Amino acid sequence: MKKGLLALLMLVGTATSVFARPTVLTLKESIQDSTIIYPESFETDTQKLMENWYLKNYAVLDESSEAADDVPTTKEEFIERLQNLPTVIEMPYNQVVRSYIDMYTQRRRALVEEMLGLSIYYMPIFEQALEREGLPLELKYLPVIESALNPDAVSRAGATGLWQFMLSTAKGLGLDVNSLVDERRDPIRSSEMAAKYLKQLYGMYGDWSLAIASYNCGPGNVNKAMRRAGGGKKDFWDIYYYLPAETRGYVPAFIAANYVMTYYQDHNLGKALARRPVLTDTVMVNKRVHFDQISSVLNIPAEELRVLNPQYRRDIIPGDIRPYSLTLPSQQIYSYIVSEDSITGHDANLYARRSEVVPGGVQDDGDTKVVTKYHVVKRGETISKIARRYGVSTTSLKRWNGLRSNRIRRGQRLKINTYVKVEADEDADVSQNESVVSADAEKEEKQVAEKKPVKPKYHTVRRGETLSSISEEYGVTVNDIKEWNGLSGTSIDAGQRLAIDSSVAKKSSSKSSKSSVSTHKVRRGETLGSIAAKYGVSVSDLRDWNGITGSNIKAGHKLVVKGGSSKSSSKSKKSSSSSYKTYTVKSGETLGGIAERNGTTAAAIRRANGIKGSMIRVGQKLKIPKN
Repeated sequence: MKKGLLALLMLVGTATSVFARPTVLTLKESIQDSTIIYPESFETDTQKLMENWYLKNYAVLDESSEAADDVPTTKEEFIERLQNLPTVIEMPYNQVVRSYIDMYTQRRRALVEEMLGLSIYYMPIFEQALEREGLPLELKYLPVIESALNPDAVSRAGATGLWQFMLSTAKGLGLDVNSLVDERRDPIRSSEMAAKYLKQLYGMYGDWSLAIASYNCGPGNVNKAMRRAGGGKKDFWDIYYYLPAETRGYVPAFIAANYVMTYYQDHNLGKALARRPVLTDTVMVNKRVHFDQISSVLNIPAEELRVLNPQYRRDIIPGDIRPYSLTLPSQQIYSYIVSEDSITGHDANLYARRSEVVPGGVQDDGDTKVVTKYHVVKRGETISKIARRYGVSTTSLKRWNGLRSNRIRRGQRLKINTYVKVEADEDADVSQNESVVSADAEKEEKQVAEKKPVKPKYHTVRRGETLSSISEEYGVTVNDIKEWNGLSGTSIDAGQRLAIDSSVAKKSSSKSSKSSVSTHKVRRGETLGSIAAKYGVSVSDLRDWNGITGSNIKAGHKLVVKGGSSKSSSKSKKSSSSSYKTYTVKSGETLGGIAERNGTTAAAIRRANGIKGSMIRVGQKLKIPKN
């Protein structure tokens, strides 16, 4: 009798669990939320991302993919793709998840394309850290929603870095945060600690959705939501409405990030390609060293050092306090090791930390004199770079020159006050030194006077004008106009006044008169690659002439083309048959490979043959546009 009763109870329990499961699944699939708060990463300024030194030099978007809108996708397709993700973390589909996918694939397409470029470098770092702790590799997409893969990201609440650690959490995990170093910005160290922290959170709940939610709002808020939900419920979707508004959208955003970073091609998003291999290694630094010292000796751009080592706030590695890591291109590691003494000795007095300072500028053995020098701003220089060169602060530099902001222009003359030590018992030497300094200053001032910039002229933007058309009018580049006016993008308004350096404009216009300058109106379906091929110029030249940093162009946009000649226009009078050559597809060939061998683009071949996708077959006859 007892055995029969026990069997009956087990049967009832099994039936109850079977019937309960569809209820949970239904909730996951049918949940809706009209109060979604999108993560701050959705607000990321793509212009700043596109100006990232790494993206400019290491990554490029596939020019063979045509700029197009999102592809309509059915609910069934979304569900199938989510189910096919190789993940141990549950990835259900519902309207909340759909809203985040739509945000990435429709409204923030440029952001996704830039993150695809950055992922080439960052994803292997994340994967190594997660693999070391035995965690699911799909967690590598958390920084996509946390920071948009920007190591310098700082939230309104103060969370910092790729993984968005708060100060207290970072220090609790052992990350170093001080005036010189912030390891929250260090891709390697922060990823290691993020993996350890996620492992701790999973140990609390035994559920990855809850662990991810607690990563966003803290275990305290998750535990409170579980208590309020009652009934011992331990599923994210069961406690959904009891969580903070931002956290409710966090897990759906994570699911959407996994989806879009995997299926971006299905939504006509540009594929990121490596311009050259991104191979790095680390070396421990045991001495105090400045990025400018490394840059000067090893001939590495300081911008590259900052991108690879964003944790150093002042370009200083305080290796004299404790050993710190330095990430360099792999081929430069050995060079650093053998040249370390030369690096730390380069301009050592300029970058050395003062161990003793006498107040008032008076030394024990003498005094100092102020000597005024002048510096003419060169192209690409910033006020901080100039300040570091002369060993002064940016604040002082601005005060001496009456500057209210950090904005300076090429050709501008800046006053620099330097300090020369005067020995009290060597008056003869002092007077001689003064005369030499004065002569140098006089010579430099004379040179500056000769190169004194002409007062800029101003251009009032007319309706319909663009930076490209204005640059063409004055014979300068778009980047020149942006630099003179402190513009970060290419957007201008009618009535806006733009400063034009007339000295540069005259020189440029005299040159431009000798070389042909034409304007190309972008047609639907055209890419930078196809336009460059049409005029016989490079894509990089097109970007420079028009101030374009990415790959997106819009139909109707006018592009400046210098020194090129339209190959299509010269052949327009000929028959269409003479504009193409025929190519027979061989086994193993792809559109991209055929395009490369024939000096054209895959997009151009698709247009010439009416091909919508990338599928071609052996023996197929293709029309190849002639260059």
